[in-house]
Amino acid sequence: MKSTSPEITLTGKPAGVVKSKRRQSTFSKEWLTTMLWRFIIVAVILVIWESAVRLELVNGFLMGSPSAILDAAITMASSGQLLTDAFATVNATVIGFVAGSLIGSLAGLLMWYSKSVARVLDPFIVAMNGIPKIALAPMIIIWFGSGIFSKIALASVATFIVALLSAYQATHQIDESQINLMKSFGAKKSQIFRKIIVPSSLPWIISAFRINIGLALVSVVGGEFISSDKGLGHMVFVEGNLFNLPAVWVGVFMLMLVAMFLYTCVGYIESRLLPWNDNKSSSKSTSV
Repeated sequence: MKSTSPEITLTGKPAGVVKSKRRQSTFSKEWLTTMLWRFIIVAVILVIWESAVRLELVNGFLMGSPSAILDAAITMASSGQLLTDAFATVNATVIGFVAGSLIGSLAGLLMWYSKSVARVLDPFIVAMNGIPKIALAPMIIIWFGSGIFSKIALASVATFIVALLSAYQATHQIDESQINLMKSFGAKKSQIFRKIIVPSSLPWIISAFRINIGLALVSVVGGEFISSDKGLGHMVFVEGNLFNLPAVWVGVFMLMLVAMFLYTCVGYIESRLLPWNDNKSSSKSTSV
């Protein structure tokens, strides 16, 4: 008869705890190494760029320089313009992303209820998905004005279709045997929807969120380019027309930071809602 007591190491600690600490230590070392290499790459690029401008190997007026970009960033941050524009862009992106993704996901899941309705709507959804959403920007700005509402509407439209298609596609990936088992126990369609369809579709829906956060940001910045009185897209457009390249670079770098921040937030939400996905990725990273 086999013993059920946990394996004890020479240190007196359970083997599972020791293995878990080793995995965490390995993951921390890999993360630090990765961050160090990223920092080195960025530092080398900045040094080469600044040296090339100072040695007049490249035109500083056309390319800008890291020192000029830093000066522009400090000036814009001191005046409050950078924070105001960044907040306007993030605010419209987040609201549009949440509204479009949630409504689209709910619509995609509800289409599971009626296959006939889904067949009727299918060509319209495919056609809408094929339209470059930025082409709708002039009409949406006319309808909602040049303020934040038109940017939210643009982000919502861009994310709605992707969320709908992902959620509807997810309902087709569910094992039919689970649904048939629920039916054999006399479960109603609403119970199958709540117990099987929604939980099983969550990984697909969350994956669509990662795509949608980028689409929402692109849509908002595109709308700010066309007509807006504030926002990072508006700032880049105005400063570009004034040939103020350092300020344009500040806007571009700020957009990169905003994109990384929003993507990280979505990743955190995914790790909270789907912790098993996070565990899988961690185990893969440590096993390499």
